[in-house]
Amino acid sequence: MADCLFCNIIAGTVDGHCVLETDDVVGFLDVRPVFKGHTLLVPREHVVTLSDLPEPLIVPLFSAAQRVATALTSGLGAQGTFVAMNNVVSQSVPHLHVHVVPRTKGDGLRGFFWPRTTYADGEASDYAARIRTAL
Repeated sequence: MADCLFCNIIAGTVDGHCVLETDDVVGFLDVRPVFKGHTLLVPREHVVTLSDLPEPLIVPLFSAAQRVATALTSGLGAQGTFVAMNNVVSQSVPHLHVHVVPRTKGDGLRGFFWPRTTYADGEASDYAARIRTAL
C-alpha cells in the first residue's frame, strides 16, 4: 500500500534501520523506542490486525519475534524482553506489527500499561463461556 509507512519501509522508499529481513517478515528499529533496540516486526504483506493475518504467516512472524528477542538479550545484554502488539486501539500505524522491547531489571517499565480489574462472583465463568462460544 503506497500510503502505509511500514509498506514503504519494506519497499525501501522510506529509510528504516532494518535488523531482520526474511521472505515473509521485516524487522526494523522503532523510531520512538521504549528502550534502545526496540524492534518492530511486520509481515511483508499488508495486514492490518492479528485477525487479518493469514495462517501461513503466523509461524514466520512469531519465529522472527523469538529470534529478535534472543538477539536483544545476546547482542545488547538485555536481561529479557517485552513482546506485544496492539490491534486497532493504540495501533499507531495500521499495519500489523509486533514490538520486541529489550528489558533490564530496574529499567523503570512497570508491568502493563492499563488498569486491572476483578471479576464479580460467577462473572469469570460467564466470560469464559462467551469466549468459548465465540471460538
